[in-house]
Amino acid sequence: MSLRVKICGITRAQDLHAACEAGADALGFVFYDKSPRHVSLGTATALLRELPPFVQSVGLFVNADPAFVESVLHVAPLDLLQFHGDETRADCARYGRPWIKAVRVSAGTDLLKCAADFAGARGLLLDAFVPGVPGGTGERFDWGLIPPDLPLPVVLSGGLDPANVVDAVRTVRPWAVDVSSGVEAAKGIKDPQKVAQFIARARAT
Repeated sequence: MSLRVKICGITRAQDLHAACEAGADALGFVFYDKSPRHVSLGTATALLRELPPFVQSVGLFVNADPAFVESVLHVAPLDLLQFHGDETRADCARYGRPWIKAVRVSAGTDLLKCAADFAGARGLLLDAFVPGVPGGTGERFDWGLIPPDLPLPVVLSGGLDPANVVDAVRTVRPWAVDVSSGVEAAKGIKDPQKVAQFIARARAT
């Protein structure tokens, strides 16, 4: 299996190009206005026009009004939808696009039940539980909480960076890894050297 790498929270064209040149499989665009990595619809549309072939675009939403999601999809050709809030399976599936569901993991999280509840998802994105924050905290969770027989592909997130991604991949054996704050120079601004290091180390594991 070839590990996939997603760089999330893209806000600038130079970051998009740096991530693609470093070998990213997917780039994430945050449509959640409380996030420091939020992009407007106009900015996202302009960025997506610069995306090279065979790099997947992922739109991140948090408890978004369906009309808003539809308005985004009307002009932004997203390949995959990522839901980070309290959405139900029906909420996620209603747009007729491939989707993944984020789960904020803590002790007591039943990931096998989550996989059953979100049957139809292309995978589960596993992030750290931080009260009151839907994601993007840069916090790591206990990877031992992930059952080995989880029936959906795992996208591992939460506190990853170039220093720990090798250990993460060796321990969890995920389908993909997802990073945002761990490769930034500032919130919403990627560090191209960290991006390249993260991707190279993840792939070499």
